[in-house]
Amino acid sequence: MLLLAFDTATPAVTAAVCASDGDGARVHVRADTSSVDARRHGELLTPAIRDVVERAGATLGELTHIAVGIGPGPYTGLRVGLATAYALADALAIPCHGIATLDALAFASGRSTPFIAATDARRKEVFWARYEDAATRSTDIAVDRPADVDTGGSPVIGHGARMYAEVFGQDPDAAEPLYPSARALGELALHRLASGAKPPEPRPLYLRRPDAAVPGAVKKVRQWQA
Repeated sequence: MLLLAFDTATPAVTAAVCASDGDGARVHVRADTSSVDARRHGELLTPAIRDVVERAGATLGELTHIAVGIGPGPYTGLRVGLATAYALADALAIPCHGIATLDALAFASGRSTPFIAATDARRKEVFWARYEDAATRSTDIAVDRPADVDTGGSPVIGHGARMYAEVFGQDPDAAEPLYPSARALGELALHRLASGAKPPEPRPLYLRRPDAAVPGAVKKVRQWQA
């Protein structure tokens, strides 16, 4: 399998091309790239995809799968990755799989003991979940204020952990990795496919209502007459 992976659900724009052998036991990352710029997802993603495919010595037509981060994350950045994934998968007629962005962040940590992964959810909140190890999530993903997250003494990783290090009671430098990597996302997707586990559909993972709302009824205004 030759898989293109990317994620835009955080300030990081990250892409990678990963390959696996016949039974999926071994995964090789052929090329990967990451940059952090919360305002330029749309500008950076397509060049990043072109770059990793070229450096992987492949063409888009040789890809067999696409894996994309489904969030949670800010709507604007998240939709850039998902729209690109839908378009590429449709054009190439290949399967597209979703991977929770926090799962990719957790997998990138390589940890073998329990921990919490947390990303910035804005509004002074974090998206978070608890993990038994880098590959095993033990709770649903939630959104809460940092003070309301019961860490149980477990370390917290991710940009959310660094932003609220004082609340979590740990050194800001202990929050690494701060962002998910497409390298980890691609490896995780290929391992899940090889094990027979079906990854989630590539649909955005929203945990709260959007800021925008449908306008209410137009108020009637009486015309003033002298």
